[in-house]
Amino acid sequence: MTFATQPFDAAEFLDSPEMVSAYLDVALAEDDPALFAAALGDIAKARGMSDIARSAGVTREALYKALSEKGDPRMSTLFGVIKALGLKVKVVPEGA
Repeated sequence: MTFATQPFDAAEFLDSPEMVSAYLDVALAEDDPALFAAALGDIAKARGMSDIARSAGVTREALYKALSEKGDPRMSTLFGVIKALGLKVKVVPEGA
């Protein structure tokens, strides 16, 4: 028996601030910078990559590359994307 599969696109499910926050929390918990960047890319895709790129001060192509699993974005790009998404970074003690 064969099964038909479809590619999974997380961007289809990132439709609320709560879902976005939970998705990024899970990505951060993995301690994998590439995974976190890719998660930001999924969110930017859900919100409109061109608009996010413009707000973050980078080209759309550069943003796609930086937020891919093989990308290595600069801190300024990460902070620009986070701000463009209407998010903020908060650091808390581990275990809090």
